[in-house]
Amino acid sequence: MKYFRTTFFLTAMMIFSFSMESCTKNTDQPAAATASPKDTWTIIQDNIFTPTCATSGCHASTSDATYAQHNLLLTSANAYDNLINIISKNATAKTAGLVRVKPGDYISSLLYKKIDCQTSSQYGALMPLGGNNLTLGQIEFIKQWIIKGAPKKGSVVDETILANNAVCSQTFLPMQAPAAAEGFQLAINTFTVSPNTEREVFVNRKTPNTTTVYVNKFTMQGRPNSHHFVLYGFQSTTSLPPVNTMRDLYNADASINIITFAQMQNHIFLGGGTDVNTTYTFPAGVALKVPAGTALDLNAHYFNKQTTNLTGENYINMYTVSQANVVKEAQSINFANYNFSIPASSRKTISTDYTFTKAVTVITLTSHFHKLGEKFQIKILGGTRNGEVVYENTDWEHPIVINLATPIQLKAGEGLTSVVTYNNTTNKIVNFGLTSEDEMNIIFGYYY
Repeated sequence: MKYFRTTFFLTAMMIFSFSMESCTKNTDQPAAATASPKDTWTIIQDNIFTPTCATSGCHASTSDATYAQHNLLLTSANAYDNLINIISKNATAKTAGLVRVKPGDYISSLLYKKIDCQTSSQYGALMPLGGNNLTLGQIEFIKQWIIKGAPKKGSVVDETILANNAVCSQTFLPMQAPAAAEGFQLAINTFTVSPNTEREVFVNRKTPNTTTVYVNKFTMQGRPNSHHFVLYGFQSTTSLPPVNTMRDLYNADASINIITFAQMQNHIFLGGGTDVNTTYTFPAGVALKVPAGTALDLNAHYFNKQTTNLTGENYINMYTVSQANVVKEAQSINFANYNFSIPASSRKTISTDYTFTKAVTVITLTSHFHKLGEKFQIKILGGTRNGEVVYENTDWEHPIVINLATPIQLKAGEGLTSVVTYNNTTNKIVNFGLTSEDEMNIIFGYYY
């Protein structure tokens, strides 16, 4: 019995000693390392820019059709250096003193204005273009990163902000119409653009004036994702589209509506373009004559890359001046090359000459081409200034409108030359056409 007790006691002590040793060893082990938080910039790049911005056709490659427009790559290798304190190609942003990202100052950062749908912006289309808006969490996360100095390294913003998955929604408030004594408003009322489609519509509106008026300013407004908004007159008034009826350029099967297409051949350009939120003012003493009850065709084009319906809606305010203040009556320029093609996977420059049949004074110039366009130049044709470049634009989406400080005097037989460079990054031949996948080559403007 004594042997058993001794043996039991020794065994118990060995077990206790072993257990204590084990506990001591476990206690002495270093605690598992806590994972370092991700850099805020890395989260922005991986969770926002890479999946929504650095996509084919947008900000992924210098070969993207839109690259000449913005010169901005947002891939992981380029995005940071392309944003911080970099001046944008956006002319309005340059004038306002904005840079793409100004560390510590989100108000002066164009990036923030391009993603926040609740900010009234005059700097072009909301991004991502045609797609779903960013969430409120993503927008606030980027805003706070800018406020904290926009560092490339370090976790400076609370990641829980990203949990707000509510998609940024913009409240669209139609602009107020002018007082009756100051002008009038015309509109394309709300219409639906189905998911993953584009829709181009026309509405013939009659102006409400009962006597001839003279318009010296246009102000236009449109919803996001509008490719363009244009105001047209008609060359012939003998056969006009029905008034106040929306007409589609495309049929339900996506084919061209032949009737609408034929009606377009009767158009005269009067104003507008790819910047649907803009104001144009004629030079002092110059105005556009608008007889009573003039038929004007309003044209809007929207594209929808989302999985839900999109709403289209556009307005134009036309402001008038007294005839006594009008020295010259404005006429519109609408010089277009309808017969050209761009081979697949190639760059091509196309020059086209246009002449006037009488002496004119050109006061305004702008251009229109689509996303394959890299550069649009306008040169003087003939006279002592022959070949002089008087206009250049590299931003197809927001073409520059030049009100010439020194108007261009042209004699009969002289005119303008368009020199347009395209970079066809697609694998098919691209011709002149009416859709956003086709191309155009048009000089718009005014003269007297």
